[in-house]
Amino acid sequence: MSITQDFRALKRLLDDKSFSPILLPLQSAMTVTLPSSSVQHSTHDPFPGQQIYICGFEDTVEVLSSLQKPKKVTIRGSDGSLYTMMCKPKDDLRKDCRLMEFNSIINKFLRKDPDSRKRQLHMRTYSVVPLNEECGLLEWVPNTNGLRNILLKIYKEKGTYMSGRELKNCMVPVGAPLEKKMDMYKEKLLPRHPPVFSEWFLKTFPDPTSWYTARLNYARTSAVISMVGYILGLGDRHGENVLFDSTTGDAVHVDFNCLFNKGETFDCPEVVPFRLTHNMVDAMGPMGYEGIFRRACEVTLKVMKDQMDPLMSVLKPFIYDPLVEWSKPIKGRSNPAAESGEITNEKAMTHVQNIEARLKGILKNKSKARGLPLSIEGHVNYLIQEATDEKLLCQMYIGWAAYL
Repeated sequence: MSITQDFRALKRLLDDKSFSPILLPLQSAMTVTLPSSSVQHSTHDPFPGQQIYICGFEDTVEVLSSLQKPKKVTIRGSDGSLYTMMCKPKDDLRKDCRLMEFNSIINKFLRKDPDSRKRQLHMRTYSVVPLNEECGLLEWVPNTNGLRNILLKIYKEKGTYMSGRELKNCMVPVGAPLEKKMDMYKEKLLPRHPPVFSEWFLKTFPDPTSWYTARLNYARTSAVISMVGYILGLGDRHGENVLFDSTTGDAVHVDFNCLFNKGETFDCPEVVPFRLTHNMVDAMGPMGYEGIFRRACEVTLKVMKDQMDPLMSVLKPFIYDPLVEWSKPIKGRSNPAAESGEITNEKAMTHVQNIEARLKGILKNKSKARGLPLSIEGHVNYLIQEATDEKLLCQMYIGWAAYL
């Protein structure tokens, strides 16, 4: 697609001399710097550094091949650089926007804590700008590759790649006995998908120092997002929603639509707390998830537990928020949120209570508490065991690709 041919009005708008400049919606431009001391508030600049405005658009617009056909647009900034944004249609990005704010707050707490600061624990965030209920702009994260693409490329080189048709034949019905699922997973899928993710690190980071730093970054960023994702009930972590930065090794997660344990309500329910498949463990080195990953998980969970009150105060507005569809409205009935602008929902209350319970270390079976609250170490150990349990992984939907 072309800006000059398909979006003439946009070009005319930018060419108009009376049109006021628009700030480029980058993560860096949206991060407020608070004053470090209690004096000199009047002279404090919350946005230090140069502000970048939109000067124009590159003519070519790339249409991506995924379901909603999002558009990749390149914007010329006032600093002379090019910035890429993704325009996503038919998707409510307000939830993603809220979650990015939540992630930024967690990053702030991680920077304050001495243990996590020493390990440079953080979560990669990007700007999300909802334009209305069903479209918005996302900051394009450069130099990233999806886990699925990385692994399939290596499997094709090794000649063990399985086509879509072969995978379809490996699908086991949801109601099938566990033994059958386990047999398919261990006998058919795993032998064709050996752990190879560590090879990507060796190819991408050829010298020893950068390789070691990238592996360290990978294990730590994966640990942080795993813990935050578990607390929030984040699901749908398939190979295309987990990206890796080819310059730093950081794990970058995208698409935060499946929140508050929504994955448990799917036709094929999600039964693992986060993604920690054999390939991901393999890339962490000879110790696997022991050491770096486990310790980073414990530090992150401790920080979230210590900061429970401020984190819950950010999440509680979700209860009264008409943006979040807790349950589909019954046909013929009007949505009460549309009339009053806010809604108190029992389901929302339950989800927030579940988050509170998880932060306290309480495990639940359906809605009943299961024993006493766990220590931080015990909680992390339980989660890692669950995430790597083959009996649970073999029950996951084939598209989630537990075998990758």
